[in-house]
Amino acid sequence: MQSYKTHFTDKNFLIAFLGGLILLATSLVVQFFVSGYVTRVSSGSVTDVILSNTRVYDVGGIFVWGSVILTIIGIVVIFRRPNYLPFVIKSVATFTLIRSFFVSLTHISPFPTHALIDSAFFGGEAFRGIFTGNDLFFSGHTGIPFLLALIFWENKTLRIVFLSFSIMFAVVVLLGHLHYSIDVLSAYFITFTIFHICQTLFKKDWQLFLKK
Repeated sequence: MQSYKTHFTDKNFLIAFLGGLILLATSLVVQFFVSGYVTRVSSGSVTDVILSNTRVYDVGGIFVWGSVILTIIGIVVIFRRPNYLPFVIKSVATFTLIRSFFVSLTHISPFPTHALIDSAFFGGEAFRGIFTGNDLFFSGHTGIPFLLALIFWENKTLRIVFLSFSIMFAVVVLLGHLHYSIDVLSAYFITFTIFHICQTLFKKDWQLFLKK
């Protein structure tokens, strides 16, 4: 196992790591305010070829606790090797910033019938943009695990785990009418592009990530 001491005493690594944390913090703040904005200005809902023809299912528990489990797995995997940190953190931050930009352009309300996040903790204001709000396009719950699957593609086990989470969330948000079909399907195409953008923007971090 690589030494954390070796990496965290390296100036270049520290700059890359702290830069990633600053970018991530910035992206979360932007997401919070963008979610509030689209909630205030949202218009009406629209019909959907899938949602209009299926009843709503109570998937709130899976939606929330599946996200918690994914987060825990992701943190364990990322912190397993320090050379993973800069690229993964910056990629997630870039994903969040790009998604926030897309969200700011679309102000459609959620589908009229949808599952409710019945949680005093996760349904609170602090989690706006993650579990609550009208930030629909594109689906972050579908995109984030797919992004992690792309990042760890060479590791067959992690690829399967993260792809499974992505597919699960895609099904869950549709069954719960939490996202429109286009939010889910577009997430895969946009996330694939974001991954390749990150490989270019953070080339040195990607090369560090690939080191054994």
